Amino acid sequence: MPAVEETDPDGVDFGWVMQVTFVTTIIVGSPIVAATSIWTRLPTWTSRALFAVRVGAVVWILTALSVYLYARYRR
Repeated sequence: MPAVEETDPDGVDFGWVMQVTFVTTIIVGSPIVAATSIWTRLPTWTSRALFAVRVGAVVWILTALSVYLYARYRR
């Protein structure tokens, strides 16, 4: 019986895509959010949080699509 942590997915391994997307978004996204916040007026904690969510969502989507397309290409 194969071990639980081993898989043989047909097509794209979505677990790998999700893990790489998560790590890459944190590594790449936090400097992007910090850099873009320099030119934006953020007087309250609420505005700061909403700004981070909005910018982070765009980074997350672009990263997820890029990682998925890479995994599909390599498959």
